[in-house]
Amino acid sequence: METLKTLTDTALVELYAQGNNEAFDVLLYRHKNKVFAYIYFTVRNKELAEDIFQETFIRVITTLKQGRYAESGKFIAWVNRIAHNLIIDHFRQERSENTVSNDECADFDLLNNSKLCDGTVEDSIVQEQIYGDVRHLVGILPEEQQIVVQMRYYEGLSFKEIADKTNVSINTALGRMRYALLNMRRIADEKGIMLSV
Repeated sequence: METLKTLTDTALVELYAQGNNEAFDVLLYRHKNKVFAYIYFTVRNKELAEDIFQETFIRVITTLKQGRYAESGKFIAWVNRIAHNLIIDHFRQERSENTVSNDECADFDLLNNSKLCDGTVEDSIVQEQIYGDVRHLVGILPEEQQIVVQMRYYEGLSFKEIADKTNVSINTALGRMRYALLNMRRIADEKGIMLSV
């Protein structure tokens, strides 16, 4: 680990792409404070900053594992760009959720839009079925993936807290979550389970 700390970001990225998880731990440790500070300074909300930080590094891991990283020598700028895009996506989504205008859609009846109404009994039944299917899918996962999903989505823990509680690195916790989601999608496809209304 000590010798890894002397390597450049580019060298660490190459090592991680070859399967050396410690190389990613060094990258994360080297840049986490700068990335989190950038996100927090922009969004001014600690919980939101933590969520965006975690999503940023899930995207980083996914991109590196897929061999799609091509920003040689500009790792931190690339990570900050991912964070920046996620911040923009968050505020766009928030703005669209909080904006209701009848000007843009004159032939659209806001008063009879089912998405703006309280749910029906049928909606509740469908929602319960989806929750049941998700619980079933989680139960099929390998135990370490089940634990991460449980802690993240049912207990609301951050990936740092999950890593601390399970005695693994943040990178490992993020990786387990990624594989859990991929496995759940695959199993749902194989069994013909619809996870949305």
